[in-house]
Amino acid sequence: MKFENILTETDGFGRYQIAILALLVFPRMTLPGHFLLNNFIGAIPSHHCDFSSLDTYEAQFHLLTNTSNTTELPVVRCQDGWHFDHSTFKSTLATQFDLVCDTKGLNKASATIFFTGVMFGAVFFGVMSDKYGRRSMLLLSYITSIVFSVASAFSTSFPMFATFRFLTGFSLAGISIISIVLSIEWVDIEHRTFIGVIGSMFWTVGNMLLGGIAYLVTDWRLLIITVTSPLLLAGATWWWIPESARWLIVNGRTDRAYSYLQKCASVNGKEEFTSKVKLETLSSVAEVDNHGHNYTYFDLIKTPRLRRLTLFTGIVWYGVASTYYGISLNLKGFGLNLYLTHFIYSAIEAPAKFFIYFSLQKIGRRPNQVGTLLLTGICIFINIVVPKEYWTFRTIIAVLGKGLSEASFTTVFLYTTELYPTVLRQNGLGYNSFVARLGASISPLIMLLEDVWRLLPQVVFGTMAIVSGLVACLLQETNNTRLPETIEDIEKTRNQSATTQEQSDIPLKTAAPAEKDH
Repeated sequence: MKFENILTETDGFGRYQIAILALLVFPRMTLPGHFLLNNFIGAIPSHHCDFSSLDTYEAQFHLLTNTSNTTELPVVRCQDGWHFDHSTFKSTLATQFDLVCDTKGLNKASATIFFTGVMFGAVFFGVMSDKYGRRSMLLLSYITSIVFSVASAFSTSFPMFATFRFLTGFSLAGISIISIVLSIEWVDIEHRTFIGVIGSMFWTVGNMLLGGIAYLVTDWRLLIITVTSPLLLAGATWWWIPESARWLIVNGRTDRAYSYLQKCASVNGKEEFTSKVKLETLSSVAEVDNHGHNYTYFDLIKTPRLRRLTLFTGIVWYGVASTYYGISLNLKGFGLNLYLTHFIYSAIEAPAKFFIYFSLQKIGRRPNQVGTLLLTGICIFINIVVPKEYWTFRTIIAVLGKGLSEASFTTVFLYTTELYPTVLRQNGLGYNSFVARLGASISPLIMLLEDVWRLLPQVVFGTMAIVSGLVACLLQETNNTRLPETIEDIEKTRNQSATTQEQSDIPLKTAAPAEKDH
């Protein structure tokens, strides 16, 4: 008997699953508030040297020479600091810590530092949640995210800010990878696509709200606290979030798993569950004895098929994340102000996700992953060759590329969750999230290459999108197949459809969830 059969007896997508999804709304909406926060706190307002010590006289050093070419004059650091234009931002990192001129690169470096924290956090929470459970690690992520984020808002120096920003990213990584896995592990095959896409929609809503919040809250310290505040509500409602029954079963904790499944059946109105599924049944769900075995990242490369899967998904995740953040963190050059550009970039994600929802079900995971990445790369290269004076056309292409890149991100989260077995699912997602955040952390630094050649960053991002799209062709399709539970499920051929697989197990006694109107 497979877990999908048991879950079907509880109604694989009912009020219980919807409640889990609702409890994860606020933490998921918090993520873009931090992941794309650098667009606002890292902005550099117009500035010039502070001449207040010269009273009412304005320095015009070119008048002291016989030439009007000021570029030939010696340049020195502003002796009395800088005067910033506060019409758009009350304060940013640049105005707070004087990150201009020779230190302006630290503004983009702050984003790299944050994503480096996310990168290592993904590794930590991937291991810990596979070892100690999804639920407890999610609470740890909530608490540490709040503490370190608030601490970063009260930083008195840039090194202090960078340290706490790294730790904030480290902590938020837990929410990022655990929330999606926990929600998907509780739903049946027919609704995995819906859960993956609707969960990703919370990101889009949070991303759109970030633009509006940043427009109203122009002080960088207060902005950080504001975007973090939803986690307080998330922490207060954590008590109602259940542990993953799949994880409990493969780790031999069948008593607790059975208790959760009984509650799920009761909430979903399946009172007959107890008479149909006995506690002893859960012990046969895993095909091999996994008790006492602590899975680690080394298990991802021990066997041939899993090693191949690990390599290919890593390349795809790197390309997806690098491209997405390369586009999202570059909001200039389109003739629109910062807030409007950010909002448009965010809003386009909604129709992109509606499209990908239907496309994932009709076409499958692999064609969508390949297609969205290739088309994103094509959009980037189109904007490379189109002159800047055609900013309207460039904006349309950029927005289209942003929507496609978000569609590829939505797909890869769901796709990867389905590719890895339950015993290594968080390890697999943790590893891939590590690789993705490596791409995200390097993206701000790649944008500094425009000092070498203005178009070089876009060439790099476009190439990454196309290469990772081609690699995605080598992955196996997972649409309408049961989730693998063990490493053995990966090593044997997974060509059976969900229907064929269910027919090889015990017959179901209730109608399939797909036949119901949810």
